[in-house]
Amino acid sequence: MKIAMGADHAGFRLKQVLRDKLVAEGHQVVDLGTDSAESVDYPDFAAAVGSKVASAECDRGILVCSSGVGMSIAANKIPGIRAALGVSAEEVRLTRAHNDANVLAIGAIFTDEATARTLVDTFLDTGFDGGRHERRVRKIDELEKNHQK
Repeated sequence: MKIAMGADHAGFRLKQVLRDKLVAEGHQVVDLGTDSAESVDYPDFAAAVGSKVASAECDRGILVCSSGVGMSIAANKIPGIRAALGVSAEEVRLTRAHNDANVLAIGAIFTDEATARTLVDTFLDTGFDGGRHERRVRKIDELEKNHQK
């Protein structure tokens, strides 16, 4: 799988750990930064990852910031992105299965490495259930189309 990754300064270290894990597992990772713990603006990285996923250049995206909330908000401004904050494996499983989430946001200050690894595995291993959920995702897409400027 081709995965776009991005983080701000607060998520830099955890992004590096997750990137190395994914590469070791054979995934192709597009690391869009940041490249240090020096202060940066998270929306820039959410936009970069969201753009790669929305354009289908990458299959999925993973974002890491301090809480994960800012990244998910910013990424969801990109048409075609369904970013979700991952807190537990079951939440991540449901957001993939029911919402077809294509970007996972992780909060580095609330998520230890072992949990982050589990969240990423769940995100990548869970498929979209379709069925009644397909209709709901289409309604989300319509909301996006009807509210674009």
